[in-house]
Amino acid sequence: MLELKNISFGALTDDGKKEIIKDISIKFDGGFIAITGPNGGGKSTLAKIIAGIEKPTCGKIYLDGEDITGLSVTERARRGISFAFQQPVRFKGITVNDLIRLAAGRDITVSEACDYLSQVGLCARDYINREVNASLSGGELKRIEIATVLARGTAVSIFDEPEAGIDLWSFSNLINVFERMRERLGGTIIIISHQERILNIADKVAVLAAGELTAYGEKEAVLPGLLDDSFDACKVLKDSMKEASV
Repeated sequence: MLELKNISFGALTDDGKKEIIKDISIKFDGGFIAITGPNGGGKSTLAKIIAGIEKPTCGKIYLDGEDITGLSVTERARRGISFAFQQPVRFKGITVNDLIRLAAGRDITVSEACDYLSQVGLCARDYINREVNASLSGGELKRIEIATVLARGTAVSIFDEPEAGIDLWSFSNLINVFERMRERLGGTIIIISHQERILNIADKVAVLAAGELTAYGEKEAVLPGLLDDSFDACKVLKDSMKEASV
């Protein structure tokens, strides 16, 4: 189980210190959790705090009862936390096959590596020996990164807006990938997204607005409120979801 207790995060801006995350406490006890909310609400920052990329100003993070607040990205990865960036990193000189084998942490076969690529809608023979460099598009890099998360098979997998830069056919395929991940790997899958189709396959939905956790619970209980124009924050989210679906 992943637990956040009283997490806050501030950053210095030209106008002084800005509080981005405000005293968030939440438990992720397995299943598929979608974190959504208006743009600038703190979703990606919270994901980076969980992964160890950012350090909270205050509060604690626990993984299966262990305090991991002070652990680095690498140490958290060793304990079973994976993170897929909104803008994936390029690795000049490293092939796609190398990257998937490194992610798996074991000596997998080329056939196994190709299977992970196929799951994210890439023709394995066209990509397995390519370098992870500028020759790959943003969408290709995103799918390769998701393949590496699949290969790791960790207890906690975090995806920051996986739909960004993905065409409609590939996006439909990714929905199937996430559903299979939930069935096959178990654990906790956390996805930052505005996409209604992703929210609809989640077990639980968390809503962040202006750095605060405004809702968290079963999808059936939370989603109807997101489309209610009587709440200003939800109106902004509704508009964001419309833009994301275009």
